[in-house]
Amino acid sequence: MRRPRRRTVGIVLVVLVAVLVGALAWYVQPQPVLPEATASLASTADVTFRDAPDGLEWSPAGQTPTTGLIVYPGGKVPPEAYGPAAQAVAARGYLAVITPMPFNLAVLDIDAADRIRAAHPEVESWVIAGHSLGGSMGAQHVANRPDAYDGLAFWAAYAASDLSALDLGAVSIYGTLDAGAARMSGPEAQAALPPDAVFVAIEGGNHEQMGWYTGQPNDPPASISREDQQAQVVEATVALLDRVAGTSQAAR
Repeated sequence: MRRPRRRTVGIVLVVLVAVLVGALAWYVQPQPVLPEATASLASTADVTFRDAPDGLEWSPAGQTPTTGLIVYPGGKVPPEAYGPAAQAVAARGYLAVITPMPFNLAVLDIDAADRIRAAHPEVESWVIAGHSLGGSMGAQHVANRPDAYDGLAFWAAYAASDLSALDLGAVSIYGTLDAGAARMSGPEAQAALPPDAVFVAIEGGNHEQMGWYTGQPNDPPASISREDQQAQVVEATVALLDRVAGTSQAAR
């Protein structure tokens, strides 16, 4: 029986590597962002934007906020997709920073928020928000550094760790039409968070409309506008920030 020639084996290996590389490239292909996302990468009369070394930053114009929000993007979603929400949060008086992730996957840089906190020593209280995979990874980061954060906001996400014993403000925001809504709001999700965690159901919302991007696989269509869903996400997140800021001020 003839053995395969080395040249033939080499060609097969090259083809297999090419296929694997192509499959990986396809998998990490980012979701397309909408024009509103790109438009948010700018300063306005009320908000100052900065493309900082470790994240996209929005801050209230003429102010030095002492409470900040760090946003972990969803899987395969570019950071600017959450720019309109961050801009709206900054307009309410808070620093908002979105962390870019390697290949747009937060699992590859769970502790990215450490760099943001180090760059802003003036901020006394921090909240992490995360969409989908970003929410679960943000929760894991908080679990590893419980003394560094005062709040955690899930945007269509749930905790991968038990955070129920932490002194932490928490809010879980999800669309009722999201295919994973039951997992985000059910008994298991509630048991993993502090007893006073708030669950906000956005009627008619879905997964994709937590940001300004398109192409979310297997996502049922929303029955409300993206603007409406985004407004509710921002409002619930700001409510947590207000709570954290109020608690921090009362302690001083």
